[in-house]
Amino acid sequence: MKTDLVLRVGTKLILPFMLLFALYVQFHGELGPGGGFQAGVITAGMVILYALVFGLTAAKRVVPQALVERMIPVGVLIYAGTGIVTLLKGASYLDYSRLAHDPPHGHEYGIFAVELGVLVTVSATMVAIFYAFVGRGR
Repeated sequence: MKTDLVLRVGTKLILPFMLLFALYVQFHGELGPGGGFQAGVITAGMVILYALVFGLTAAKRVVPQALVERMIPVGVLIYAGTGIVTLLKGASYLDYSRLAHDPPHGHEYGIFAVELGVLVTVSATMVAIFYAFVGRGR
């Protein structure tokens, strides 16, 4: 693929828009269809597209495997940590009403934190699976 200039330039042009769409899906997840899972899949799709066009070695320079392996538990910790914070504030696990000065804002913060944890875990897991399968033949 190193000689296909159109594919390489097209990929470089589309990647920022994929990231922008992933952020849109993430930030509007509590208001409509979408959220952390869908944004995580789109984010992982960016890395996978980059690896398919520029090669696995180039993708691992941009998103190292060690970083991917650390991101999986970090996302779970963000999700679970949101619940722990609500427990420490005297509410039930993942009862977001106590996360802010009033319950509606608390729900917004809690949903955003949980969706962020899902995004991190899903994207890292998908990239890790891709790296494992593609790197198997080497």
